[in-house]
Order: sequence, then structure tokens, then C-alpha cells
Amino acid sequence: MTTIDSSTDFDVSRHDSLGLRVQHVLHGNPVLGPLAVLVIAVIAFSIVNTRFFSAANLSLVLAQVTVIATLALGQTLVILTAGIDLAAGAIAVFSSILMASFATDLGMPGMLALLFGFACGTAMGMLNGFLVTRFKLPPFIVTLGTLTIFFSLNSVISKSETVRGSDMPGLMTWTGTSIPIGTFRLTYGSIIMLALFGLFFYALRSTAWGKHVYATGDDIEAARLAGIRTNRVLFSVYTLAGLLYAVAGWILIGRLASASPNVGVDYNLDSITAVVLGGTSLFGGRGGVLGTLIGALIVGVFRNGLQLGGVEVVWQGFAIGLLVLVAVSLDQWIRKVKS
Repeated sequence: MTTIDSSTDFDVSRHDSLGLRVQHVLHGNPVLGPLAVLVIAVIAFSIVNTRFFSAANLSLVLAQVTVIATLALGQTLVILTAGIDLAAGAIAVFSSILMASFATDLGMPGMLALLFGFACGTAMGMLNGFLVTRFKLPPFIVTLGTLTIFFSLNSVISKSETVRGSDMPGLMTWTGTSIPIGTFRLTYGSIIMLALFGLFFYALRSTAWGKHVYATGDDIEAARLAGIRTNRVLFSVYTLAGLLYAVAGWILIGRLASASPNVGVDYNLDSITAVVLGGTSLFGGRGGVLGTLIGALIVGVFRNGLQLGGVEVVWQGFAIGLLVLVAVSLDQWIRKVKS
């Protein structure tokens, strides 16, 4: 007589049911995974080195991630539409050089130089959007091409020379000024970054434009058939991204107290890393800016914590790369909940 071990079948089904529930929860709340990683990382690094959780060090972490987080905000908009922007860092650095040049070479007042710099960054984003929507070129190819163009123009305009902050109007470096909150110091650049995240958090969740962005990224053909002007949505996304990159360029000037053409080589990949770690799907239609902010903080916390722990730079990059692979694998698993 054969005996069937029903307890084993029950354990397997219970395990599968738990995995499915986790899958559904993470699909509906993509920010939970990154938030858990951030909390665990902060606790772990605080145990490894007691200096990590000091107000001075946390101030440094936030200041270090401000530029990347602002870039990643624009990158999030693009990736939500199932695109990608490899020119994010190039636009930010080129915009910062243009702002500095307007102020020093042309003698513009600080506010006017900033506005012209923002306009130039927006125009660069518009160029990307125009090529993607009008000529139906893949975003990867478009932004790979403009990445090279903008970095080349950056070298031409700047003549590979750094503009010192002392040679520019005070408004240009104002974003690097900090205000004390007890022993914690918060820069104006970080305040601007957080305000932008709040603005786009509202726009994506509570406006028709935000719903159209998600719909376009989830299924562009279905969105078009539903009456959404997908080309207009895509064009607006790349345009706004360009403006955000220009703002990041202004924050970068304050962070460095100068405008240098030789920075930002890794900014494009860092911005994508923050978006991916934040739970936004590279396939579009799922994620959000809150996750991106957490993703940027994860990058900053890991680099700072590993540095305090005496880990070499090469292994810091290894750890971040491993995190990205885990995040993409998790995203693939979460997306299967639809089927």
C-alpha cells in the first residue's frame, strides 16, 4: 500500500503561495524592495563604523548624491516611457559650462546666465525628443549619438579649462551653500533636488500627464489607440529631462565651486543605476520617482559605507554592479505577476 506524504505537498504549496504574495506586493509597491535595502545598508554600515551614522557623514552622503539624484529624476521620466537617456551627464556638464561661459565670457548677470543655461539644457532634451518621435529612432541610439556630440561641444566651448567659482556671480555657486540643522548641514542644492522630487511625485501620480507617461511606457500602441498622443508625451518627457539635467548642472557648479569640463564621465551610468535600484522597470510603465530617490541614496550609502570600511574603490564598483544585476533580476521576476 502506497502512502502519500501530504505534508510535503502542503509545505511546497505554502512556499509557492508566500512567494506569489511577495511578488504581488512588490509589483504593486515597487518602492518597498529598495527601501528595505537602504535600511539594511544603513544599519549594517553603522555597525561596521560608528562614524557612518554621524550627522556630519550623513550630510556628506546627501550632498554627494544630490547631483546624481537630480539626473536620475530626469532619467526616471525617460525610462518610465521604456526609453533610456545616455546623454544625461553630458547635458548636465555642458549646461554647467555654458552657464559659466555666459557669466564670465559674456558678462551676463547670474540669473540671466542661469536662465540661458536652463534654456540650452532644455533644447538639448528637445533635440533628443525630436529625433525619437519624428524619426522613430531608438532612444539608445539617439542619446548615444548626442552624448558624443555634447561632450565634444563641451570641450570646444570650454577649451578644456575649468572656470573657478570665484570668477562667477555668487548665484552660480549658491547651490553649494549649506544651512545648519543642528549638527546636520543641508545644502541649497539638496533642497532644490528634494523639491523637484516632490513636484514630479505629484505630477506622475495626480495629473493626466503622469498617467499618460505610465500608459505610454506600459504599451505605446494601446495608449495610442486609447487616444493618448504618445509622441507628444515622449517629446515632453525628453524636454523636461533636459531641463532637469541643466538644473543638475547648476547644482554641480555649487558642489564643485567651479565649472569643469572634465567631470561627469560616470554620471550617465550612475543615473541609470539609481533608477534601476529604485525599482523602476527598464521595460517602462512601472516605478516612480520616490524609488529613484531611494536608489540614489543606496548608491551613496554603499560607496560611503564601503569607503569608511576601508574597501578599495574597485570593489566598491563591484558591489554597486552586483546590486544592479540583483535589481534587474528582481524586476524580471516581479513582472511575471502579470502573466
